[in-house]
Amino acid sequence: MPKPTQQTVRIKGVRTIIRTSASGKVTTKAALPKEWELQAAQVRSLRSMPEYGKQFLLAGDQNAAKRGPRAQQEAISAGMTPGEPDVRIYLANGQIRMIENKVGKGRLSPQQKERHAALAKIGHHVEVVSAITPNDAARQAVDLVLAWIAANWTKAA
Repeated sequence: MPKPTQQTVRIKGVRTIIRTSASGKVTTKAALPKEWELQAAQVRSLRSMPEYGKQFLLAGDQNAAKRGPRAQQEAISAGMTPGEPDVRIYLANGQIRMIENKVGKGRLSPQQKERHAALAKIGHHVEVVSAITPNDAARQAVDLVLAWIAANWTKAA
């Protein structure tokens, strides 16, 4: 009896999972977005906020990007750190907040757990955003940044 198979393909531009059971039954369903798609939606939404550039700035990383051995060595030599959060938010008064993105029920890697714990040890909190759509990830990021701005404003006053 054949083994069940699964593959992800694009159908009319939409990432789709095709599953074939051992009995030959074929089913399809929409695939979850990739983590970078969540991050890109967050960056677009955050940069469009009226507070951007006045009360906060941001920087993003893509430590999980696929690289060949040479490119990986160059990135590590230049300071790329495994487990670094996806987005850094720079607030007024020297405050930094960070966002780590996970798709659906995605889990932190061992390197992320280690890095986030090291950051927490020196006073930097990392907020994990779990989402299954780019719009939800963007909304969560905007809500976080607005809360951080409000808390930072209260501290400064």
